[in-house]
Amino acid sequence: MLEQAIADYHALLEDEALARATWEALTEGQRERRLFFGTRPLATVLRPRFLTHQQYELLQRGVGLVVAALQRLGDALLADATLRSRIALTPQEEALLARDPGYPYHSAHSRMDTFLTLDGASLRFVEYNGESPAAIAYEDVLSELFNSLPAMQQFARRYAITPLPARHRLLATLLDAWRQFGGSGSPRIAILDWSGLPTHSEFVLFQHYFRNHGVEAVICTPDDLAYRDGRLVATRFEATEPTTATEFPIDLVYKRVLTAELLVRYGDAALDHPLMRAYADGAICMVNSFRAKLLHKKAIFALLTDETLSDLFTPEERAAINAHVPWTRLVRPEMTTCAGTPVDLMAFARTERERLVLKPNDEYGGKGVVIGWETSPDAWDRALGDALRTPSIVQERVTIAYEDYPAMVDGRVQIGRRLVDSDPFVFGGEVHGCLCRLSTVTLLNVTAGGGSTTPVFLVGRGAAP
Repeated sequence: MLEQAIADYHALLEDEALARATWEALTEGQRERRLFFGTRPLATVLRPRFLTHQQYELLQRGVGLVVAALQRLGDALLADATLRSRIALTPQEEALLARDPGYPYHSAHSRMDTFLTLDGASLRFVEYNGESPAAIAYEDVLSELFNSLPAMQQFARRYAITPLPARHRLLATLLDAWRQFGGSGSPRIAILDWSGLPTHSEFVLFQHYFRNHGVEAVICTPDDLAYRDGRLVATRFEATEPTTATEFPIDLVYKRVLTAELLVRYGDAALDHPLMRAYADGAICMVNSFRAKLLHKKAIFALLTDETLSDLFTPEERAAINAHVPWTRLVRPEMTTCAGTPVDLMAFARTERERLVLKPNDEYGGKGVVIGWETSPDAWDRALGDALRTPSIVQERVTIAYEDYPAMVDGRVQIGRRLVDSDPFVFGGEVHGCLCRLSTVTLLNVTAGGGSTTPVFLVGRGAAP
């Protein structure tokens, strides 16, 4: 059914007038709604990602079980410093673990980056963004735009399509954390990250969404914060409306800034930064908390796939890990196992280059990723040497998903093959919504070759009632 639905959508675009109208509406709609990554439109294709209800249920179940295992693993890491050494935390990151954030989840909201093939036969996870997942607001607003496009309107006459909104779940997660923290009433929220980022337009989308739901929010940077008399305040901030206020008192920090970047920026003085002091004193609720770093390190997959730790998980969680999480190890000289067979890790990594990927332990956006099957043996050996000096993981190659997507090129529709990822958003332990990124190169992120995001819709037979 799914392949037929995609073929039927593409057939609609054979009508040149409809295709042009759809492209013009998409282009203008993104401009009006500020759907940009920096200066680049988020969507450069004319079709959303379609999933069947069965595929979405597979994502929900698989991701839900692995996230439950991660929560259990996070508890074990907090209790065992020796186990924590295996995810390569820095001393400053260790120090930030001491404070209980006031709510139970190590990652209150997160995103699992996966490849789900068109036929649903393969679902494999490649990374867990447990600290600062982006694109929730982008995907929601992009879905609203796509739903209004001429081609989608015609498609909906034949197929039932269902969007997967998630902004309401993010706001509910923030407010739930605030209540568990002991807060009352409506918190004043600071959306916190650096200035000049390409994701700033998403912060604005969230700010307006929060305001429309009765929650006051400002956008500010870590440099704009002060902590005095037990209160964290923003001394410079971006408000939704002009204001004469010189300070904004903060109850809850919606933390988009990455902990690693905070620690690098402020160096030895980082733990004395106003944000860290307010957090350590329990003066603010922060989502996600610094404990999210336990699960955000890419080496967390090395612990999930370590047979010696399997007793931490339920039988259902172990089955989900075996089905969906690729074999992963922190790069270091050691004897380990792969598929139950003892191996010398460094020797194994050198000889099995074409089935492995190297990734920095704490990076994002594809930075530093080395794809073994696209790398020469000499370059791979050099990359392994670098990985011994900077915490990195080696990970088993997974089945990559591909689909055909239409784009407007020189005034005509062209359909080309794209790599497709499926990245469900997770709130607590439940999946709600999904990011989809497309690329023409193996390293898949929105800045990659042919890069685009596109919204995700469930599709079923028959027009919606």
